[in-house]
Amino acid sequence: MTNATQLLGISNAIVDILAHVDHETIEKLQVAPGSMTLIDERRASEIYAMMGPATEMSGGSVANSIAGFANLGGSAAYIGRVKADQFGEIFNHDMRSLGVDIRLAPAQDGASTARSHVLITPDGQRTMNTYLGACTELSARDISAETVGTPRAILLEGYVWDLPEGAVLTQKAIELGRASGAAIALSLSDSFCVERHRDAFENVLRHGVDIVLANEQEVRKLLQTDSFDDTLDAIGVYDNLFAITRSELGSVVVHGDQIVSQPADRIEKLVDSTGAGDAYSAGFLFGWIERWSLAECARLGTFCASRVIQQLGARIEPGLLDDYT
Repeated sequence: MTNATQLLGISNAIVDILAHVDHETIEKLQVAPGSMTLIDERRASEIYAMMGPATEMSGGSVANSIAGFANLGGSAAYIGRVKADQFGEIFNHDMRSLGVDIRLAPAQDGASTARSHVLITPDGQRTMNTYLGACTELSARDISAETVGTPRAILLEGYVWDLPEGAVLTQKAIELGRASGAAIALSLSDSFCVERHRDAFENVLRHGVDIVLANEQEVRKLLQTDSFDDTLDAIGVYDNLFAITRSELGSVVVHGDQIVSQPADRIEKLVDSTGAGDAYSAGFLFGWIERWSLAECARLGTFCASRVIQQLGARIEPGLLDDYT
């Protein structure tokens, strides 16, 4: 472990299994197009056998952001639970190959490593079937001064609050991070996650979190607003930095009296919408940690997101900054 780490991610460790399929395969699997369904291990094995050729890589929302941050040239570390099995080896090997410092050893017992089967149809729509497995066994004992270290920033995933010890382990991470001078960033994950944990998220916004990364729908759920103008007004009572993605409307960054609007980049062809928000977070946090202006942070986040949705998978590839001007 190194104390030179810029960004530490704490989240559900999931192997993404991505495959291009036709609509007939979606029908054969009897899954709702565009849905995200939680499944058991038996169903996971069944879907895996029917997917055909696939790309397997480390995944999960914050893990995608950490991988992207590393590929932009940042120093990154990660805390997430996998088992010592085939998919656990894929996850850890993939992250380490990017230079990410994996802080937890694979579990020798318990549930199998989590995986998400991402079925991508020709229109770019993704249908996800996710087995959570070992990632649900992340616990407060995994969060310590040794595993957290002294990063510049810690990125927490909203989904972690769904774990049995989620509230305890995130609070522990926040306290350790604050004690070492780290900024705390929170990805809200999805609007349903916000509904489940709104009170908890509201509490950590006021007591520990510095940066909120989310899309417009998630922030509106959190602040209970009916329009984007109302959302901007509601943010005014918070000291936090909000980076809000708005799909084809680009993004808006708000911090105190400063409001930055960043238009969306033009894309040639939508290939796979997987991970657009994760890529935006990676780019935004890279700029923020490098002390760029908020406008430049938003511009890099948008650039990363626009590139990712024109390729298969949520991974920002190495060398992307070479094309950034």
